[in-house]
Amino acid sequence: MKEILDAIQARTESSGGSAADRAAEFAALRIPESYRAVTVHKDETEMFAGLATRDKDPRASLHLDEVPVPELGPGEALVAVMASSVNYNSVWTSIFEPLPTFGFLERYGRLSELTRRHDLPYHIIGSDLAGVVLRTGPGVNAWQPGDEVVAHCLSVELESSDGHNDTMLDPEQRIWGFETNFGGLAEIALVKSNQLMPKPRHLSWEEAAAPGLVNSTAYRQLVSRNGAGMKQGDNVLIWGASGGLGSYATQFALAGGANPICVVSSEQKADICRRMGATAIIDRSAEGYRFWKDEHEQDPREWKRFGKRIRELTGGEDVDIVFEHPGRETFGASVYVTRKGGTIVTCASTSGYTHEYDNRYLWMSLKRIVGSHFANYREAWEANRLVAKGKIHPTLSKVYPLEQTGQAAYDVHRNLHQGKVGVLALAPREGLGVSDHELREKHLDAINLFRDASAERTDKHSRDASAERTDKHSRDASAERTARATQNA
Repeated sequence: MKEILDAIQARTESSGGSAADRAAEFAALRIPESYRAVTVHKDETEMFAGLATRDKDPRASLHLDEVPVPELGPGEALVAVMASSVNYNSVWTSIFEPLPTFGFLERYGRLSELTRRHDLPYHIIGSDLAGVVLRTGPGVNAWQPGDEVVAHCLSVELESSDGHNDTMLDPEQRIWGFETNFGGLAEIALVKSNQLMPKPRHLSWEEAAAPGLVNSTAYRQLVSRNGAGMKQGDNVLIWGASGGLGSYATQFALAGGANPICVVSSEQKADICRRMGATAIIDRSAEGYRFWKDEHEQDPREWKRFGKRIRELTGGEDVDIVFEHPGRETFGASVYVTRKGGTIVTCASTSGYTHEYDNRYLWMSLKRIVGSHFANYREAWEANRLVAKGKIHPTLSKVYPLEQTGQAAYDVHRNLHQGKVGVLALAPREGLGVSDHELREKHLDAINLFRDASAERTDKHSRDASAERTDKHSRDASAERTARATQNA
């Protein structure tokens, strides 16, 4: 791997040579027999049996293994991974919820002789990457060794007519690194060539790896005609607006002339939304919204209170679009607060898959519920193009080395993060891979927004901890002086 890394760093630092020279150079590199990868093990799928979801710890289930390089097939590429990132599907895989991913691999393995490679006793996870193409299989013409790329996570076979209007409808559509093997949290990844897109040149490896899955998901869900079809002037309610998914939805709303109403759970997260440019913000923790009376019954009075607060922020208007992904906890409120003829678009259910809502507020007000899942190649390409142009920015807040992917996934699982959490694979340190310094300089504050917020949070935590230690020391010292005085008396 050292030879590959040296070649990548040498090419990044030098602008000389043609594309043909670069391709020949990288095609001549020796591919190692094995590489390091983050995995879950098939024989450990019951390790968290009996534990509540919150108590399941990715640090126990994620392993860093040395694995063999997979066979390269037609229409595929091997990519040297410089950096990746953690998504919620990485967390779900690590805690074996809602079910172990090995069932996905077994079914994929039955599709063909070539896909049998994916059915292994270990699963290499990860649905994002930024890196450099090492090899391409037969039939790949658009990409060649040496190309700097990012990858979106849609893996399709496209043998059915259903997938040719919208590849997300292909019956053999899968999410790479979640429903397939050989994912991006590794030093080498195997992808289909139609997953590849140009790496934004003004971003470092870890910054370029962060947007992929969530940026494309937010684009389809909010902007695309396959999702909500957002237009200028729309009021858009965004749950978790400073999180890995919501932070991109907030940016798309602002960039597209819409008015985001950002729902967050702390003042610090509200401040991040303000820094992105949002003005209508609801801190649901501070305002004490409780949409469920208990485990079985929702509270419509809280829906109404929430709707009233939204209208206060919008000048009396209801929301045109609700950007939904929490699921069970919020869905009833989402349906209620949407305006007549409006749209609730959902792509996930992080708080529970069984949604309950009062259907009177849906059918009598002609509202729509739209399901949205990741993005097709065109949508992912458009979303990445906006990043490359500096219109949408990565929301990276913290970066871990590959060895600490378990901790990175733990942070996401316990919602200890802001934006996205990155992982360095082959990249030896942060900040490498930038080739357009002029564009970067124009957008540096926006690129670093979430990192700056994370640093401020860390500094505040350190100051609070230091103050607490000082107070404790003062109390202890005072108590000791009192005790001595009492003893002497």
